[in-house]
Amino acid sequence: MDLSGIGKIIFTQEQIQKRIAEVGSEITRDYRDKDLVVVSVLKGSLYFVADLTRCIDLPLEVDFLSIGLSSDPIQKAGAVHFTKDLDIVIKGRDVLLAEDVIGTGLTLGYICQHLEAYEPASLKICTLLDNPAERLLTIKIDYRCFEMPDTFLIGYGLDYREKYRNLPYIAEFKK
Repeated sequence: MDLSGIGKIIFTQEQIQKRIAEVGSEITRDYRDKDLVVVSVLKGSLYFVADLTRCIDLPLEVDFLSIGLSSDPIQKAGAVHFTKDLDIVIKGRDVLLAEDVIGTGLTLGYICQHLEAYEPASLKICTLLDNPAERLLTIKIDYRCFEMPDTFLIGYGLDYREKYRNLPYIAEFKK
């Protein structure tokens, strides 16, 4: 792997795993006796949701959404659309949306609106990284692993042009 783009490590593998275990314990406590479905948005949250669900000591199901930006000139250029929807029925079930990064909240708001249309019993949000400085839409974050610095990050699912996702830590990207 070309390591030239990797800058200062912001969160080590050990810090990430420790914090995810803590959040997993909170979720286990809060969802005891619930019918939990963890929904994740591909691709960035892949590593996070895998580690998080292993730290939740409850029976649960996992499903994925995938979103993309439209390049169709007839539609609004840059409009968000779903390229993969849920396979699991979530009506009447407790849903935990696991995200890698929450920034402006606009995409997350769109995803939450989409999930709420399926009438889950509850919908809560868990994020690996929260960037409240970027927030444009007020969204309640129920579980937060880390607040992120105002810099471009790679690793642990976060990418630059689809590269660096597989780093076991989170680092600054340097061009």
